[in-house]
Amino acid sequence: MALKPAYSGQLLPLHSSTPPQPGKIETTPHTLEFFLDYVCPFSAKQFKTFYEDVVPLVKSKYQSPGVRVIFRQQIQPWHPSSTLVHEAGAAVLKLAPAKFWDFSAALFEKQNEYFDVNVVHESRNQTYKRLAKLAGDTTGVDENKYYELLEISDQPGPEGSLNTGNKVTDDVKYMTKTNRLVGVHVTPTVLFDGWTEGSISSSWSKDDWASWLEKNLK
Repeated sequence: MALKPAYSGQLLPLHSSTPPQPGKIETTPHTLEFFLDYVCPFSAKQFKTFYEDVVPLVKSKYQSPGVRVIFRQQIQPWHPSSTLVHEAGAAVLKLAPAKFWDFSAALFEKQNEYFDVNVVHESRNQTYKRLAKLAGDTTGVDENKYYELLEISDQPGPEGSLNTGNKVTDDVKYMTKTNRLVGVHVTPTVLFDGWTEGSISSSWSKDDWASWLEKNLK
C-alpha cells in the first residue's frame, strides 16, 4: 500500500545514510508493513526484536533486491490512551519525521506508563504533557511547539463546536481510514507486499526472522 509523503517518517531508512525527507518515498521491490499499537505488549515485543536485531541484518544482507519497512500506526480503542499515544507519534511526524522510529522505540520502552491504570487519574492534556517531555528527550523537538499540536482547548471552536480536536486529529483520521482499507484488526499484524503474512509472530527471534528473510528476499 502506498505511503502518503506527509508520513514519510514511518518509512524506516534502510538503504541510505540520509534520513527520510518529507515528501520523498523510497521505492524497492518488496514492502513489509507493521501494524502496531503503542500500548500493545505484543507490538512492543515484535518492534524491539525487529528494530534492534533484524534491521542490522537487513542492512548488511538485503540491500538488493531490498525491502521497504513501514510502521503503520494502529489505534486499538479499547485502550483509551491508544489514541493519545498515536497522536503523539503523529506530532513527531510533523516536527521531526527522521526521528519517528527513535521516538517509537522510546515510547514502546515506556509503554506501561500509558497503560489504563497509569492514565486514569490524569486529564488528557496532562498525558500529552508527559508525551511532550518524552518527545523532547528523544527527538530534541521543542516541547512547547510539540504540546501545541496535541493540546485540547477548553473553549468552544468555530460556530460553538465542542468537538474541536487538536492539530493532529486529521492525521489520526487519515491513518485510521487507511488501515481500515486493508481490514487490519489485531496487533501486531504484518503485511508483506500487500498481503497479510500470518506466519510472522510477535514471539519470533532474530533467527526466525533470518530464516524468513532468506526465503522471501532472495
